[in-house]
Amino acid sequence: MKNISLQDQLLKAGLTSKSKAHKAKTQKHKQIKQKQKNKIQVVDQAAVLAEKAKLKQQEKDRLLNEKRNQQAEQKQIAGQINQLIALNKLDKDEEGAPFNFTHDNKVKAIYIDEALRQRIVAGTAVIVQLGKTYEVVPIGVAEKIAQRDKERVIYLEDVAPISSDDAYADYAVPDDLMW
Repeated sequence: MKNISLQDQLLKAGLTSKSKAHKAKTQKHKQIKQKQKNKIQVVDQAAVLAEKAKLKQQEKDRLLNEKRNQQAEQKQIAGQINQLIALNKLDKDEEGAPFNFTHDNKVKAIYIDEALRQRIVAGTAVIVQLGKTYEVVPIGVAEKIAQRDKERVIYLEDVAPISSDDAYADYAVPDDLMW
C-alpha cells in the first residue's frame, strides 16, 4: 500500500468532502505564512508547564536518591563498626568487679577482671558502645571505630594513666594497713 495522507484516506472513506479538505489545507498554509511573515513564535504553555514539572520531579528524585545513598552508607558504616567490635572485643568477666564510667552524662558499669581494668586505665584498651551494651576493645580498633563514628567510642579522659615516674613506685603498700 502506498503512503496515503490522512486527508486522502478520509476522502476515500467518505468522512469528509473535497471542499472541507481544501479549506483546511489553505487555512493551515495561511497560518504557516503568517508565522513566517511576522516571525512570531508561538509559546506552547502546556509544553512549558510540562518541562517545569519534569525538572521539578528530577530535582525531587535526585534529592531522594541522595538521601537513600546516605542512609545506605550509614548502614554500611554501622555494620563495619559492629563487625570490628565483634571480632576484636576483649572478654569481660560477669563475676568480676564493676568498672564505672560515664556516657551521655549517666554513670554506666561493666563487669571486668583486674587485668582488663589495668589495660583500660593504662589506655591500651577502650570501652565502645555496641547497641545498648558496652564492650572493651584494644586501642587500635577503637581508633578505627572513631574514624567511622566518634560517638561509639567512649574515651576515659577523666581517668589519669599510671605515671611511670612515681617516686613511691618501688615501695609496696601492705595489705593489712589500717588508718
